[in-house]
Amino acid sequence: MSSREYPGKRALGMQLERHAARYLSHQGMTLLQRNFQCKLGEIDLIMRDRNTLVFVEVRFRRSNSHGNACATVDWRKQRKLQRAAQVFLLRSGLREQLPCRFDVLGISRDARSGALQFDWIPAAFTLPD
Repeated sequence: MSSREYPGKRALGMQLERHAARYLSHQGMTLLQRNFQCKLGEIDLIMRDRNTLVFVEVRFRRSNSHGNACATVDWRKQRKLQRAAQVFLLRSGLREQLPCRFDVLGISRDARSGALQFDWIPAAFTLPD
């Protein structure tokens, strides 16, 4: 366990990913897979939005005082997600069948009520050609 992790971090992450999947399902998307892992990285949610395959990165910030959770998906993280998505597409055989996009879903808690707030950025970035 790294110094930045704490007990229960994985459980919290899984719980937040379930909330994220439910939120996106209410937006009309269909969940295909959670936590796809390969040696190049992990994709939190893989969903389908009509005829588009969507790779979703879920980010959580306890507080927005240091910026929005979505802003933490820098170019390094994007590249890692793109590479993991390419592995998924090769394994699934879907590369030529569906267009793809990457969404980022930031989750935070309302300071007053504690309710979850969602900041969804559809098509935050795409696969390189």
